[in-house]
Amino acid sequence: MDIKKLQTLVVDALEDVKGQDIQLFDTTHLTSLFDRVVVASGTSNRQTKALAASVRDKVKENGGEIVGMEGEGTGEWVLVDLGDMVVHIMQPAIRAYYRLEEIWGDKPVKLGAAKRTTKKTSAVAEEEAKPKRAARGKAAPLEVTPDMMAIQTTLDDEPKKTTRKPRVTKAAEEAAAKPARKPAARKAADGTVAKAPRAAKIPTGARVKVAATKTATASAKQAATKRAAAAPRRKAAAE
Repeated sequence: MDIKKLQTLVVDALEDVKGQDIQLFDTTHLTSLFDRVVVASGTSNRQTKALAASVRDKVKENGGEIVGMEGEGTGEWVLVDLGDMVVHIMQPAIRAYYRLEEIWGDKPVKLGAAKRTTKKTSAVAEEEAKPKRAARGKAAPLEVTPDMMAIQTTLDDEPKKTTRKPRVTKAAEEAAAKPARKPAARKAADGTVAKAPRAAKIPTGARVKVAATKTATASAKQAATKRAAAAPRRKAAAE
């Protein structure tokens, strides 16, 4: 298998199981035993075993060869030998102690460049699948049948219902017909019943006699005396 394809498969397998701090190194200038070294971390024994199993299964599915696996019993450091590539899956404490990056890390390989080809192929596959998805998502046009037209005409011909007026209850009618009650007389502290004060009558067009004042009475008397004294004189003058 091509080394570029192999390293892409390994990185994808590690990322599928959430491998941490994945690093890829080119070792062709250091040894003739293998061309690439991959170092990754797992947070627990179970995850390191799962990462190693993911790498093994993915390489086998694509026709690669598994030379051997070591460290599956403890899960602290699992090594997967793929012939041209060696994969080290370690727990963080073991990785910090042995520092394999200082031994094999002279020429790191960028993971983005190794995965560009796989991204292009997946993008092309998605573009080809878009027309099929769009065709599935479109609904078939609705055919209008004579029965549907008949139902619509009957609905249009039906008279519209008028809004109903609120009903007036008998209790409301009786309450409106009853006259207003007079205020009840209140009992005083001594037990007597205090009558309600009567409203004052307002005169409507009747004449009201007003008693004459003393000044007016005196002036009237003086005028009468003067008239009585002047009466004989007028009589004599007339004769």
